[in-house]
Amino acid sequence: MDINDLMPAELRVWQAFPRGTSVDLRTADDEDTAQGADWGPERTVRAAVLRALLLNSPLEDGEIPALRLAGARITGALDLQHGTIDHAIRLSDCFFEDVPLLYASRLRQLDLTGSVLPGLAAATVRVDGMVHLTGCRFLGPVRWDGAQIAGALFMDGCEITPPDAVGPALRLGYTAIGDNLWAPGLRTHGEVRLSGASIGGSASLDDARLSHPGSVALDGQTLAVGGDFHMRRIHTQGWIGLRGARISGRLDLSYARLSNPGDAALRASSCTIGELWLRKSPPMEGTLNLRRAQVDALLLEPEAVPDEVLLNGLVYTTLTPHEPAERRLAMLNKDREGYLPHGYEQLTASYLRVGDDHAARVVQLAKLRRHRRTLPWYGRVWGHLQEITVGYGFRPMLACVWLASLLAVGSAAYSLHHPRPLKASEAPDFNPVFFTLDLLLPVISFGQEGAFAPQGWYQTLSYALVIAGWILATTVFAGVTRTVSRQ
Repeated sequence: MDINDLMPAELRVWQAFPRGTSVDLRTADDEDTAQGADWGPERTVRAAVLRALLLNSPLEDGEIPALRLAGARITGALDLQHGTIDHAIRLSDCFFEDVPLLYASRLRQLDLTGSVLPGLAAATVRVDGMVHLTGCRFLGPVRWDGAQIAGALFMDGCEITPPDAVGPALRLGYTAIGDNLWAPGLRTHGEVRLSGASIGGSASLDDARLSHPGSVALDGQTLAVGGDFHMRRIHTQGWIGLRGARISGRLDLSYARLSNPGDAALRASSCTIGELWLRKSPPMEGTLNLRRAQVDALLLEPEAVPDEVLLNGLVYTTLTPHEPAERRLAMLNKDREGYLPHGYEQLTASYLRVGDDHAARVVQLAKLRRHRRTLPWYGRVWGHLQEITVGYGFRPMLACVWLASLLAVGSAAYSLHHPRPLKASEAPDFNPVFFTLDLLLPVISFGQEGAFAPQGWYQTLSYALVIAGWILATTVFAGVTRTVSRQ
């Protein structure tokens, strides 16, 4: 490119590039970059000039060249596809008329802080340093599919508003980020795609606003995060998908507002998470899906649980905060798949780990009661008998109460009317207490039952006591067997 053909602003950039000095064309610190289309020739730089600088740059001995430009209107498409750029690029607070084309290029560092762009095409790009998109406003989709960024990706305060939602607004699918993804305050209208991406450090979407009603707002299937994934105070319209994701640290959804009525609001099935925090949040509008997820520490406040959950196969080591069993059982009752014993076993195990045996027994009783509703009528009858008599083996003192009550009734009845002896010469002295015990205890004999024969309604009472004794003995045996088997 002939230097004599450059406009004044372009000439300043051309002369500053070899020394890496900055060119600032801004007229005020608070100017609105979105009005860049109205900037005149004194602030206009052609993309072809920037391309020529970056690919065929003039160099000066002892100097480190770099493109540092602020407050410019860049006309034409900045086409660096398949190119190798050995110099840092900083185009801050610039207005781009066309989408920069960075497909399959290799860059040293990229900084577009505060700029307004119609989109960005940077699929499979390789960046040896960091990428700064802080405060950028994109009027079209941003594509980073398959990119490799050795450093961090900064998108804090970034806004992406494509004119339609045909495709994803932000594509980071299968992108490899060596450091952090820093995007608090991100605003998007359309899908954010993180499927298959890997983040070596942590990710932050704190205070983000992701809008894609009725569809996927954030797709993070098989996402891998080496540190924490913060989504505190995030607001979403649409669902978050994290199926198969691996988050080594904490997935923090504190103060989050997730909304996708009529469908899942959070799909985190088959994922592996170090810590999952759902706290200080209103119940999400939609279903919480944690099927087959593995979580080391689950911080789940009952108030944050929505009306429908899917928890089959969820495995967690610890459950906090410590809540009464009744509050946790309400969550299991919301499972859309109905009765699933695995959820009760997990909750029981979490209480046993902290030594709360009473809460563990309450959970087991609730499990057996809910299972009873799935049985045929005779199974439900037997279940009711087990609960009334021994509390399914978890309340053995009930059996003593029943035994004492039946013994008192029988003893009182037979003390008022002694049954006649079968053989008066051989019968022992009648004892109403031991006669009643003979009727109640099927495997113990005190010699009273076989020696006396009650008549009339006393005989009916004796039959009733024998039947009650067998039922009591059977339910006690079943309950004890169940308790011993669990231990």
